[in-house]
Amino acid sequence: MSPSSFNFVDAKDKFTASAVQALTGKSIKPLISIFNQIPGNEAEKKTTLDQALRGVLGDLIVEQKARCDDYLALIYLSIDGVTEGICSATTPFVLLGDVLDCLPLDLCDKIFSFVEENVSTWKSNSFYTAGKNYLLRMCNDLLRRLSKSQNTVFCGRIQLFLARLFPLSEKSGLNLQSQFNLDNITVFNKNEQESTLGQKHTEEKEDGMEVEEGEMGEDDGPAPSSIPIDYNLYRKFWTLQDYFRNPVQCYDKFSWMTFLKFSDETLAVFKSYKLDDMQASKRKLEELRASSGEHVYFAKFLTSEKLMDLQLSDSNFRRHILLQYLILFQYLKGQVKFKSSSCVLNDDQAAWIEETTKLVYQLLREIPPDGDKFAAMVEHILNTEENWNAWKNEGCPSFVKERTVDDKPKRPTRKRQAPEDFLGKGPDRKIFMGNDELTRLWNLNHDNMEACKSDSREFMPSLDEFFAEAIEQADPANMVEEEYKVVRNANYGWRALRLLSRRSPHFFQPTNQKFKSLADYLDSMVSKLAKELPKDIPSEEIKTGEEDDDDNGDNLLKDSNDSPSIQSKLVTNQQMDDVAAKLGAQWKNLASHFEMKAAELREIETDSEDVDMQAKLLLVAWQDREGTQATVENLVAALNAAGFSQIADGLSEA
Repeated sequence: MSPSSFNFVDAKDKFTASAVQALTGKSIKPLISIFNQIPGNEAEKKTTLDQALRGVLGDLIVEQKARCDDYLALIYLSIDGVTEGICSATTPFVLLGDVLDCLPLDLCDKIFSFVEENVSTWKSNSFYTAGKNYLLRMCNDLLRRLSKSQNTVFCGRIQLFLARLFPLSEKSGLNLQSQFNLDNITVFNKNEQESTLGQKHTEEKEDGMEVEEGEMGEDDGPAPSSIPIDYNLYRKFWTLQDYFRNPVQCYDKFSWMTFLKFSDETLAVFKSYKLDDMQASKRKLEELRASSGEHVYFAKFLTSEKLMDLQLSDSNFRRHILLQYLILFQYLKGQVKFKSSSCVLNDDQAAWIEETTKLVYQLLREIPPDGDKFAAMVEHILNTEENWNAWKNEGCPSFVKERTVDDKPKRPTRKRQAPEDFLGKGPDRKIFMGNDELTRLWNLNHDNMEACKSDSREFMPSLDEFFAEAIEQADPANMVEEEYKVVRNANYGWRALRLLSRRSPHFFQPTNQKFKSLADYLDSMVSKLAKELPKDIPSEEIKTGEEDDDDNGDNLLKDSNDSPSIQSKLVTNQQMDDVAAKLGAQWKNLASHFEMKAAELREIETDSEDVDMQAKLLLVAWQDREGTQATVENLVAALNAAGFSQIADGLSEA
């Protein structure tokens, strides 16, 4: 018997009736029961249940008799449905969006309180991926309906909710390109003819005239302002707000001159007319705090000419303006990734900003109450902001670092006792190594490992540089006695061996020659290295005291004038490098024509595993054995005999 087909209309009716029953009983069990009874696959049933829940919500909204609690009960029901796996993860967010779109703002406030309280639910794995875009769209729709000046608190709650919902590295909520809100325009009187500043009030108030809220009566009127306010000061002061709104203008030459002039005059007024505790109305401020316990905040500046003298005498207003200067200066000096290449300060601008920043901090410290504390807090916050700027410039990397999971658990190992445990601690503790020289070297630095990593110790001289003195002393023309040659120095010999092992293939070349001492060996090596020196090194006859040892054929360099033809035909180190690179793994074919013994070939293979180096060692061994007969002509003949005619032709042409 074939299973019955899925009927969408019938299933939706059953889900709708079960949803109403579940709302009445405040339990998800009726929905789970009917979900299991209806035939069909889970995807079809989930989609049908989603439509049924939206239909129930629509009926509640149309009846206009439901309360916010009824809407929230249905949303809670959908959340339980997601947890039980009977409806889609996006359903609660769709229902929330429908409710907020259909309700007035006063009821939206209550619904949004529910959204704020369940932020942990929205951040869980079951809901976050599916619902983050819905929540972002819902919040943006709410912000478009709200007035930034009338519903300031509600707008702030929405922004704080988004900050709690999304991680810090979420780029959708970041101003990555450092764009400014250019719509925030400060409106003020730009027509001097309509200005009332400077006019004397000659009319007296009529008896019985009502005083509007926000105005001052005769008894409450402030003392005559000591700050000379005219229209020019008023215009220049409020014009600065345009630069704070769009700091990029400061990079323009003419706009910068205007900003510089207006800023100097404004800050001069702040500096000349300082506030004291009486002018700051400290007593009235304490009364305000005692009565309401809250600070007064305005979303926009009031730019009436009548309020200018009161504003300049208000400590909070001055702090607002000076803080705007500091934020502007930080942007102009800072490194912003998306700044244009033309947005660069010249030396004069940078110097003026540096001086003005010091003046602004000085003015902040002089504003009562608690000026020093306020200035220190502002400086700390702006310094912290530099870290955020650097983080944005680096592309907003995630703050969450994933742990490396080791497949094999580490066995606890017993650590060897540290030297501090038995030698004592403290910088003055001297460690004795059993030898005066070792003790001195060990205690040169408190951390020897860090001292060994110093850049000053990372060096390796070239062969020409290190052996230049030894080659020069080997020249009989310089008449250096044997006992004064550097090769007789044990320290020099030790360093020479280390350098030869790193730089010269001669070090690994096997030889039958016997050396009585290290100095004799270095004399022989100097002889070989002298052949490879650059042309600017004198090539006169160099002897090492082995003139009588003619059996091995390794005499030192002879006078180039005596045998120019032989000297010009000797194989150079560069030529050997080129031939070795071309031979590669086929170097053994050439070894048979060099008449090399099997023991010598095994030794070459043991010295290096690299085939190019093995080929180079073969050529070096041949050069050491042949001496002055290691010419290009002989090498070309051997290459041709071994079947490497192309390599031989290239060597002949070179």
